[in-house]
Amino acid sequence: MANSASRLTALYGGTFDPIHYGHLKPVEALAKQVALQQVTIMPNNVPPHRQQPLANSQQRKAMVELAIAEKPLFHLDDRELQRETPSYTVETLEQLRAEIGATQPLAFIIGQDSLLNLQRWHRWETLLTLCHLLVCQRPGYSLTMNTPAEQQWLDAHLTSSVEQLHARPAGKIYLAQTPMYDISATNIRQRLEQHLPCDDLLPPAVAEFIRQHHLYC
Repeated sequence: MANSASRLTALYGGTFDPIHYGHLKPVEALAKQVALQQVTIMPNNVPPHRQQPLANSQQRKAMVELAIAEKPLFHLDDRELQRETPSYTVETLEQLRAEIGATQPLAFIIGQDSLLNLQRWHRWETLLTLCHLLVCQRPGYSLTMNTPAEQQWLDAHLTSSVEQLHARPAGKIYLAQTPMYDISATNIRQRLEQHLPCDDLLPPAVAEFIRQHHLYC
């Protein structure tokens, strides 16, 4: 396991508008559970499934850089920020898979909320041919899929074996026992708009960047 543990790499996407402890701390706990040596944070430019971000791509990139500056677990990949078209996860994973080869274990980190809506994603059925899914718990979301067919799909791919994640390139879903932080970027933006403090919700360097650039107010 010691030799294979360094092989599994993981990708973590999102708008990060702004990045906060609800993004970082569960993933740090996940990394310990499954022996991840590196997590690549990939902010997206044009999210296809949600509201467009308020901070521009360069501001969100800068906030991610500040948030992870002293966290060697995390690495930034800004390829999606360079796209003007919608950022579809499956296309980014195909690009990464072409770069790293067919046998390298690769995982994509999502929250329980995203798992419940996964079958709305563009070409969702292709995802597990490209990567494993590592699922962080989110407060207020069910641990059961929406339909029996979706639950059957989940059960067919579930694993509790960390060794399988490191031994196989793709195909498994791991439900992690991560701490739940009731923090959302939406709530942070609302608090900032009302001039309420958010210093306990996001890294100090990110909070200072937001103040300096008068974001979300």
